[in-house]
Amino acid sequence: MKAEIKSLHSLQVEDSLINYQPEDEKNFGTWIRASIGPEAEAGSESFDILVCTPDWLKLQCAIEGPMWGRHMLIVETYDYDAIKSAIARYVAQVAETEWAAIAAKLSRIGAWEFEDYRDR
Repeated sequence: MKAEIKSLHSLQVEDSLINYQPEDEKNFGTWIRASIGPEAEAGSESFDILVCTPDWLKLQCAIEGPMWGRHMLIVETYDYDAIKSAIARYVAQVAETEWAAIAAKLSRIGAWEFEDYRDR
């Protein structure tokens, strides 16, 4: 079984990501939700990724102090096609026999909506 990106959208920006232009394309950070599901099947689950630049990270560290780097895609500049391609490359390399195993691997790059879910 393989996965595919069903959609990408911002959690912070009203405009579509393809049309979005940050004020400073070399100093920005925004959360993107990747809806990813089994290839050629209906349905998807959410994986949230902070897309940001090194300059933005540096500024955040100056403001907030030390920070963790999980679920981040660090880019030099805002380029929707490059961002989508980077996520798609990772998704394409993941293959497992069950969706749960795929989702667990995808949760390494994005905060999975069911990441800490425990069946009671």
